[in-house]
Amino acid sequence: MKFNRKLLAGLAAAAAIGLGAPSLSAQDAPKSIKIGYAISKTGPNAGGANITQIPNYQLWVQEVNAKGGLMLKQYGKRIPIEIVEYDDRSNSEEAVRAVERLIEQDKVDLLLPPWGTGINLAVGPTFNKHGFPQLTFSAVTDRAPELAKRWPNSFWFLGTSKQYIDALVDLLVKLRKEGKINDQIAMVSVADGFGIDLSKAARAGFEKAGFKIVFDKSYPIGTQDMSPIIGEAQRSKADTFVAFSYPPDTVAITDQARLTAYAPKVMFTGVGTGFPLFPQRFGDNVEGIISLGGWSRDNKATMEYREKIRKLVNRDPDYWGSQIGYASLQMLEQAIERVGKIDRPAIIKELQIGTFDTVLGKIKLENNQPKDAFWLIGQWQNGVFTGVAPHRAGAADFIVPKPAWKK
Repeated sequence: MKFNRKLLAGLAAAAAIGLGAPSLSAQDAPKSIKIGYAISKTGPNAGGANITQIPNYQLWVQEVNAKGGLMLKQYGKRIPIEIVEYDDRSNSEEAVRAVERLIEQDKVDLLLPPWGTGINLAVGPTFNKHGFPQLTFSAVTDRAPELAKRWPNSFWFLGTSKQYIDALVDLLVKLRKEGKINDQIAMVSVADGFGIDLSKAARAGFEKAGFKIVFDKSYPIGTQDMSPIIGEAQRSKADTFVAFSYPPDTVAITDQARLTAYAPKVMFTGVGTGFPLFPQRFGDNVEGIISLGGWSRDNKATMEYREKIRKLVNRDPDYWGSQIGYASLQMLEQAIERVGKIDRPAIIKELQIGTFDTVLGKIKLENNQPKDAFWLIGQWQNGVFTGVAPHRAGAADFIVPKPAWKK
């Protein structure tokens, strides 16, 4: 009997369609899921990266791998995570090169974001070009809504500068109405993406609310001598001092203010104010200082997360971006497992539309950003960086004036 090979091939194909194509087996599964990141291990951004992001990456990978890895339904088994990392040296160009190397040479399956507004903006086009989800949780920019549309793979977990400024302005307006502060503000800002964006939003917000910015100074990233800045702010007689500063600057500014007994009624500094190094460095003198972020004292999940970080790195997490970053990693994990395979477009879509259980509670993104998921302004009160704004259930009463510096 003669066999028609074409006919047999056709019958085989039809049978496969009718019965369903065979799924991949556990034997087909990769040994690991490669996840890469470039982050500041050296340079001025290293302090922030080492507090807010690196411990979160370590904790999340440790927890996922303790379960056997990420569950991929495609293979019917859990696959462990393998990390590939580079030092971006706090340099945007180096970060872009490192991200390209992770994608093109290391062939990573997924990427985690770098630290800082400026560097996240710099690597954004590369993440977008190659279709990798970018879960930024150490970047604040008013361009977030626009960027989420231009780069639909990007997610902006810390929100916009305007959100923080609106909360700060509302707080200051209330204090002014109560006669607790005058209408003068002294403001300084680091000349990097974070400082540029927030100071721009602040000028508009303060002026609209009728405040007078009597001192407005920008300084280069890496500045160490803050005595001229503090001296001018002190001479301005403003009751409110605002510094949009990076962690090393925040410490230097606070040191100089303490040395010169400069204690404005309202003192805002940060990033870094919510870092564990801040109360370690200044002790009880942190009382009353405010910044971005804040925690809820009564959130059990938050406090359990703090204990995990303490156990891992022997210090507290950042009281602003840390728990938000950990929540974003929980969301990534859930999105991957719902999709059931490393399908980046599908993972991005799930992040856009899904609802996720996190350390902060349930989160559903709107235009690739969380809404009302965390405090915008916090204040050191009795050893805890506590949420004070926006004014809603659970907000602590604001302490004013800031207590005088102790010797």
